[in-house]
Order: sequence, then C-alpha cells, then structure tokens
Amino acid sequence: MKHHHFIIISLPIQGHINPTLQLAKNLSRAGARCTFVTTVNGFRELNDLPSIDGLFYASISDGNDGAAKMDFGDYLKQLKRVGSENLKKLIDKYAGDGHPVTCLVYTFIWPWVAEVAREINLPSAFLAIQSATAFAIYHHLFSINNNGVYSSTSEIELSFPIKLPELPLFLRDDIPSFLLQNDPYSSFMIPVMREHIQNLEHDPNPRVLINTFDKLEEKSLKILDKIGICSIGPLVPSAFLDGNELEDKSFGGDLFEKSETYCQWLDSKPECSVVYVAFGSIAVVKEEQKEEVLQGLLESERPFLWVIRSSKEDDKKKNDEIYGLNGKGMIVPWCSQIEVLFHKSIGCFVSHCGWNSTLESTVAGVPLIGVPQLSDQMTNIKMVEEVWGTGVRARVEEGGGGIVKREELKRCLEVLMGDGEKGNEIRRNVKKYRDLAMEAVKVGGSSHNNLNKFLESL
Repeated sequence: MKHHHFIIISLPIQGHINPTLQLAKNLSRAGARCTFVTTVNGFRELNDLPSIDGLFYASISDGNDGAAKMDFGDYLKQLKRVGSENLKKLIDKYAGDGHPVTCLVYTFIWPWVAEVAREINLPSAFLAIQSATAFAIYHHLFSINNNGVYSSTSEIELSFPIKLPELPLFLRDDIPSFLLQNDPYSSFMIPVMREHIQNLEHDPNPRVLINTFDKLEEKSLKILDKIGICSIGPLVPSAFLDGNELEDKSFGGDLFEKSETYCQWLDSKPECSVVYVAFGSIAVVKEEQKEEVLQGLLESERPFLWVIRSSKEDDKKKNDEIYGLNGKGMIVPWCSQIEVLFHKSIGCFVSHCGWNSTLESTVAGVPLIGVPQLSDQMTNIKMVEEVWGTGVRARVEEGGGGIVKREELKRCLEVLMGDGEKGNEIRRNVKKYRDLAMEAVKVGGSSHNNLNKFLESL
C-alpha cells in the first residue's frame, strides 16, 4: 500500500474533523501516505494534531483567510471557485515533490472535489460522515435515476411520510431539518446535497465510504448498494475499539481547548451514576433550554458532567456559579468526549444526537437521551429509539417553543437509569451493538474487510 497517497479534505468543523482525521490515521497506520487538508483559517485553529508516520497536513485557501464574516451560501460558492484551483495547485506540488496523489477523499460541503478528480483523472471517494439512513433519505430525494422529488432545481414541497424499503416511515420531524423549505439552511444545503448525489450517479465507478457498520444499518446500506457504498466505521480511536493502537486515545485536531479538571471528579463517582450532557460543537442552545436542562438534572439528584462551550469571561463565571449549585454537577467548556463516555462512572448521555456522538455512545455502551437540534439529528434519534432501541427521545410539548421541559428530562433519566424493564432492555441493546461495533473493526470484521476492498479497488 506504500504507493497510495490520499488527500483527505474536511471543513474545519469538529464533527467533520473527527471522522476524517481518524480515517487518515487508520490509512496511515495501514501503510498509506495521507495528507489531511482543511482551509488556511481552519488549520490555524487546530490543536493536538496526531504525529504518525505517513500522516501529513496541509491547508488550502478558501479566499477568506482572514476569517471575515460571510453569508454561508456565498461562502460555499467562493469555496468552490477558489478552493478548486488551490486544490489542483496542491496536487501539482505533490507530483513535483515525488509524492503524487492517488486518491481524493472528501466530505459533505465539498462536492466539487469529485469534479476536480475527474478533470485530472484521479479516483475519488465521498466520505459520508452521517448515518447510512440519512444518506438513504438524501439518495431517495435527490437521485435522478429514482426520479427523486428534489432531483431537479425546482422547489417542491415534500409530502409525508417518506417511505424507504424495510425502514420505519419518516415524518416531517424525522428527516434532516435542512431538507424542509422553511429551514434557514435549505437554500444552500439542498443544492449541495443534490450535487453530491448526482456527482456519484454520473461517476461510472462511484465510491462512498460511510462511517457506520453493517450490523447497525444493514437495511439502510442495502438501499444504497448500487452506488458503491462501503461501511468502514465506527471511525473512533483504536484504543476504544480494536485495541491495536493503545496510544490512539483521542481524535486530535481539537478546535476547542479541553478542560483537564473533570477526570478526577469522574473517578470519585460510583459506576454508571453520572449523566453526561453535551450538545455538540455547532448548535447554540437557547438559554431557556439550558435552564430546563439544569433544573431537570438537579431535581433528578444524579451527578452530571455538562459541556457548555464558553468564550466570554462572563459565561465562564456564570458556569462556575452553576458548577457549584448543590455540589451535584460539573460544567466544563470542552472535553474528550470519547474518553468521558468510556469512563465507568457514566450511566447516560443527554445528547443532540449528532452522528459522531450517536456512534460514540453506541461504541461505549452508554444509553442515550436525544434532544435533537438540527440537521440529521432528528433522523438519528428516530433510529436510536425505534429501530436500535438504544435510547429515548425527550419530547417537546406542543406550543412549547421546541423546549424540552425539566419534567420530561427527569422522566427520560428515570427510564434509562432506573430499574424498570424498559431501561434494562435499552442497556442490553446498547451493549449488543457495542459488541457488534468492536467485531466490525477487528481483522476479518465487515468494516476491516470493506476498507481493504476499497484500497484494492484503486
């Protein structure tokens, strides 16, 4: 595999960086040369980048190296125009240095990378960093071959339920939010997803790597088998999965500074007693929702570790005050989530249900309470609750402004951490999928074999 040189390109968003950088680490350890690429401005923000033989880093200009505020739709157009030229220059540079690129791997928001690859006659692969189920919904809606509702540029209102073979019916609140015309991101995300799907359909040899594993999403993967889909997940540090690289305990490439104070606090708590709360790196949670979560946690009388991103000094002081309330909880600005989930004291995860968080809780065997905010999170909690049985969705009251009330959070906590039969069943299910995830990445497992088949296809 020494002759392979992958460029793996990602937006500087934590939820994109984690799986792409983990794939780069995995390929490098297998003997390939990998160059992880992001934007110039994003690269400046990365901390603790892994140092591994065969893994290199580079950045390309997106035309906004000064990080000026831009409308995101305008930014995507500029990224395509400027980024495509700079990516080609980077590829030329490596060819001149004696390290020719043999494959481009790209993620969401970069559909034009496939066009660059075709233009210069390079193989490319789309790394899908959301679930196979979300991807199946996109394919259903955007595919020209299937006459998808969104396959043309016309704006058509979706009708519900959406029916996919062998999957539950998807209602309006179950699909990725940007697929709805009234969503603020729909005007630029719908065209981007259309471009992604139709680029793959135009490719005579499409390759899709997806961060999931066969036993978790077998039916969704079956729907997608005609577009060269290849499950290679979970893309999680090796120490928590196959154990082949015990020093690989974090993703690396953090955009936020981690607190170091929570480990001893967790060590002091009984097994499976702590509620871990985190809503990701993008969503801004309303103050009213924060207050309901806080009161629900305090009234549940269970210790909790809560990640609240803080940038302003006033916010940090406020969090310190909350931290001290009744001595029941701890609030930190950022943490190593995968390490926290694997800590023996964690009994439940209250999450926005981003796909990385959903997979990580599964791998750790921690049941999940879903409080979805946007994007594919609605689809993920649908599958968690109705198909895999590894958690529950916290319900919002009709006319309640989309806020999960404290009483509902307490109810969910009692279900997952109490002694009832439903909680016992959820804990059994999540442990079952934890074991299946570990089997998938071992030598001879489905994800291990799929990655090898992908490499052989190049």
